[in-house]
Amino acid sequence: MNLSAIFHRTCDNYAYSLDEETLVINLQTGYDIEKVKIYYADPFAQGILGSNTKMKPDEKEMTDIKYLTHHKIYSIKIKPKYKRLKYYFEIIGYSGKRFFYFEDGFYENLNDSLFQCFTLPWLNPIDINKTPKWVNDTIWYQIFIDRFSNGDKNNDPTNVCEWTFGKKVTNKEIYGGDLQGIINKLDYLEDLGINGLYLTPIFRADSVHKYDTLDYYEIDPLFGNEDTLKILIDEAHKRNIKIMLDGVFNHVSSNHPFWQDVLKNGKSSNYYDFFMINNELNEKSTPKNKDYYSFAFNKNIPKLNTNNPEVINYICEICKYYVKKFDIDGWRLDVANEISHELCKKLRKEIKKIKPDCFILGEIWHDAINWLRGDEFDSVMNYPLKNAINNYYFLPNQTNIDFEHYINECFNRYMIQTNRVLFNLLDSHDTNRLINQLKGNKDIYYQQMAILFTMCGSCCIYYGSEIMMDGGYDPDCRRCMSFEKIVNNECFNIVKELIKIRKKYKQLR
Repeated sequence: MNLSAIFHRTCDNYAYSLDEETLVINLQTGYDIEKVKIYYADPFAQGILGSNTKMKPDEKEMTDIKYLTHHKIYSIKIKPKYKRLKYYFEIIGYSGKRFFYFEDGFYENLNDSLFQCFTLPWLNPIDINKTPKWVNDTIWYQIFIDRFSNGDKNNDPTNVCEWTFGKKVTNKEIYGGDLQGIINKLDYLEDLGINGLYLTPIFRADSVHKYDTLDYYEIDPLFGNEDTLKILIDEAHKRNIKIMLDGVFNHVSSNHPFWQDVLKNGKSSNYYDFFMINNELNEKSTPKNKDYYSFAFNKNIPKLNTNNPEVINYICEICKYYVKKFDIDGWRLDVANEISHELCKKLRKEIKKIKPDCFILGEIWHDAINWLRGDEFDSVMNYPLKNAINNYYFLPNQTNIDFEHYINECFNRYMIQTNRVLFNLLDSHDTNRLINQLKGNKDIYYQQMAILFTMCGSCCIYYGSEIMMDGGYDPDCRRCMSFEKIVNNECFNIVKELIKIRKKYKQLR
């Protein structure tokens, strides 16, 4: 029996409260294990800790088993009578060998010695990871605003480009998509079955993509104004469509007034500590020389110092402003793994005070358990699931068993309540389009769409994926939407039917 493959601890995805009555306990083993039993009791059932008493536990076999590539996960739900639990495991191998697994190690026999049981001391309701229930029923639709629909020609700049479909794009062209354009297409989105919109940044910025903010309190004039945003949200809510905004709080534009003040006044600037600056700044300063930090070495988007209490308060006030004034339903946090945990924790508390079911989504492309313990984000963008699906189709010699393992790996990382709201996607504004990933294979396209719509969590369509829009790697994945292509479009009809099926059968969610 390979004891080194066996693991458990009383936190994170191994032991946690699902709700105010139920504990979930998971145990990892190798493939050489045939059976696992759990023995459990109230920690004080036979007296106080340290007294001369023997545990008289209940016993259950753990029959819920998930298979990973190299491990098994044994799982069980227990409802302790008094909201606390101590327990240990009996592990039986196919060889017939048996061990008892306690917190302090493995034992072949139970005797009068004192073993250190695993212990969950108290189930406090305030500590339970609670996620918004509505998200599990949501079909998201991500919109890159400049390329979706031009609804108001009055806010077009003089250099606006002619709207074209199928043409390669960069981040230089402006096509005039705006908030009014989204308002005009709400009936279309409702008919498709969409009930959640994820908008890329709407705040005033230098670029067409708006991930270089100039002013968080101003809607970019190319998109509209606060009145337009209010109409969009009100009209969406009338159709039971939620709205999630994109918050870029890891960095700002180098033209942002705070950074310009630092460049002008140096260490005497009131905003000097709003950024991560290591050396005196001049025209030759670069992030690669560590003169200051920026996102991905881009000298034009310096990093905010989210360790600074003033910056934390500044960002929290921005987020609260849009929740209170416009009743938005969620925040997607850009580059969420680089902002401080301190900010994430305070942000959650502040937002949930105003709107308890407001959805907080982090852009994290890797294992994110550090942010998903119930005191920071509700969910993350589930890029590992996208990769697992692609691996199944494109790695040589992959079988359905391998695919099962990949999927279980993705959903074993987190708590059940997190899995219910994971943000599943196949492409986005940061990746090449799905049909390009699949090298034009329409059969695999429909198969992957079917997988997306039958997975635990919520799922997101990148605008145009319902008509199989193509596009290369960022920024070419941000081409103009063509509503003319929808009439009698096979892909549109299939995606619409998949959405309908997902909504009808809870088991698919």
